Amino acid sequence: MKSLIVIPTYNEKENIGNLILQIINLDEKINVLIVDDNSPDGTGEVVDKLKVKFQDRVFVIHRAGKLGFASAYIEGFQLALTMDTDYIISMDADFSHHPRYLPGLISKLKDYDVVVGSRYMFGTVSVVNWPIKRLILSRLANLYAKMVTGLKVNDCTSGFAGYRREVLEKIGIENILSDGYSFLIEMKYRAQRKGYKLCEVPIVFEERRLGQSKMSKKIIFEALFRVWQLKFLPR
Repeated sequence: MKSLIVIPTYNEKENIGNLILQIINLDEKINVLIVDDNSPDGTGEVVDKLKVKFQDRVFVIHRAGKLGFASAYIEGFQLALTMDTDYIISMDADFSHHPRYLPGLISKLKDYDVVVGSRYMFGTVSVVNWPIKRLILSRLANLYAKMVTGLKVNDCTSGFAGYRREVLEKIGIENILSDGYSFLIEMKYRAQRKGYKLCEVPIVFEERRLGQSKMSKKIIFEALFRVWQLKFLPR
């Protein structure tokens, strides 16, 4: 089974080259698609050099500018569905989602339709280098989203998730409502509502060491309001 890792980037020059190499060295059946929003730091140029070197393993979409988190994933997923791949995985570019978890996540896709790399399993919180206020806000946001939507996963806002090809073909990614990180909740919700099987695998989320985080309180609060809209979507 072939897997494609879809990674949106904006100013990730310090991370992206090393990340791509670690991913493609895991297994010859794991490839990478970068969706770069015209990063001014030269991220796209780093990816282009690796694309030339690994022509059948590394792919890139160059977008005109910073067009948004959700739209980057949607464009990446749409291209992925034109390619020869069985599993499609979303992943951050900053090593907060470490490549070492990919084999386990991909293995679970043999039995489940959607597999979530989860920070919140077995009653524990697996996050490194987060300030306590951000940790509390994230945990409460996830509990709230789960309560409102009925999602059967603990980490509703995880951006580390694998999908069988059929899921992305059937859930209507062209109709996604979310612009920001609520997109991560909406993807899981739409899959569950279609009757697909979801599960979680434990990961340790490691806050980025290089570059600047794109997360903010505003993004999390946006997700809190979006879940009510999702709950009342017509079937």
